[in-house]
Amino acid sequence: MTVAFTFPGQGSQAVGMGKDLADAYPEARAVFAEVDDALGQKLSDVMWNGPEETLTLTANAQPALMAVSMAVIKVLEAKGLDLKSKISFVAGHSLGEYSALCAAGTFSIGDTARLLRIRGDAMQAAVPVGAGAMAAIIGLEHGDVQSICIEASAVGPCQIANDNGGGQLVISGAKASVEKAAALATEKGAKRAIMLPVSAPFHSALMAPAADAMRDALAGVEKNDPIVPLIANVRAAPVTSADEIARLLVEQVTGQVRWRETVEWFAANGVTTLYEIGSGKVLTGLARRIDKNISGIAVNTPADIDAALAALNG
Repeated sequence: MTVAFTFPGQGSQAVGMGKDLADAYPEARAVFAEVDDALGQKLSDVMWNGPEETLTLTANAQPALMAVSMAVIKVLEAKGLDLKSKISFVAGHSLGEYSALCAAGTFSIGDTARLLRIRGDAMQAAVPVGAGAMAAIIGLEHGDVQSICIEASAVGPCQIANDNGGGQLVISGAKASVEKAAALATEKGAKRAIMLPVSAPFHSALMAPAADAMRDALAGVEKNDPIVPLIANVRAAPVTSADEIARLLVEQVTGQVRWRETVEWFAANGVTTLYEIGSGKVLTGLARRIDKNISGIAVNTPADIDAALAALNG
């Protein structure tokens, strides 16, 4: 059994996430305390008690999701899991790439929290509220959506932000161009074209100021080569150099999250099981739609942790 750990992105947050881990394990409590200290904010209180609209803010959701993922990792390690010998690869969806790198030892927990707070603030500040938009296009192939984005770019920037697989792509850019692309997608036979309730046009060229902010932030943080290769979002291929990873994280801010190709890479390279580490089950569902031969397993509760340990150490 060849195993990869995957880490969820924004949208997987929910009020109460991680509370059962904190109640059950001192290692989890230590992670949440470290993130709170790094940010100078009681983020754990927002995570466990809400309000939901505060947790959903990009600058809170990103470090909060990382905190839950790392709480799971630290409990697994405390219970005897040796990540380097049992796990072949890591990958994460958008902000989840930072969680993956923290788990693989590239960044410390505190530095990862601070990087994600900078990232969330910079992404939010990059575009005036209401100037950008994102839409989910269901039921068209990548090439068709790419052509639609090119046509819609006549009225402003528009590009594929996420290729999530299973006929689900997310586009991002200027509000008028995304609305035009959504209309074109419907005309060209998309099952659905849904404008998304997001606060900024993530993974688009409009995020260039945020990419500059992350270049500066990443230059000033201690980085180690990951203990297992990262399958990078913008490359859908393994990367093992910390310096190269930093460059790709900057590129990721304005680039496409190639999740379908990432899962296809896993399948083509002998990975049989993807454990989704952290809040929710979004990536587990996507894995099943992309390749039926890959088993997806979500790990976010004490019972999930016990089952994962039994399988990985068995």
